[in-house]
Amino acid sequence: MTDTLIFQLSRLATPLGTMLIATDEGQRLRVLDWDSHRDRMQLLIDRQYGRGVVQWVDAPAPADLAKKFTAYFAGDIAAIDDIATETTGTPFQRSVWAALREIPAGETWSYSRLAAHIGRPAAVRAVGLANGSNPISLVVPCHRVIGADGSLTGYGGGIDRKKWLLEHEGAVHRA
Repeated sequence: MTDTLIFQLSRLATPLGTMLIATDEGQRLRVLDWDSHRDRMQLLIDRQYGRGVVQWVDAPAPADLAKKFTAYFAGDIAAIDDIATETTGTPFQRSVWAALREIPAGETWSYSRLAAHIGRPAAVRAVGLANGSNPISLVVPCHRVIGADGSLTGYGGGIDRKKWLLEHEGAVHRA
């Protein structure tokens, strides 16, 4: 039997709408998504941890995290770079998510570049699926991955948010 995991769920107002932040007992970020996409977030959590394993407890946002996110949205893009995270997922997914954190702010990579970066150049489609299963958007910056032609491709939080985030970070893309 799987033990229940308790995540503290916080809400933080941002220029892009209400952000959902879930942390564990060690204050590590476990989930970051948007309130308007709560159903998608729950589906990802059920897939990664098992249905009903995660119990949500409403709590205020940890002060340190709130400060870092506020600074990020105020223009200090590097403010979120050192946020401690914890995820589950397959070793492949975790390798993709770790590589996402290596994409510098202001840059974008294609899915094929990301696949090559993790040493799996033929796994472009699998990289795309792992990217779409990222439970910690923004901090694990899946929004920095775009189409090979420079176009914006899917983002769980919505293309408008992706566009805003990339422009906020100074990244060049083709709309």
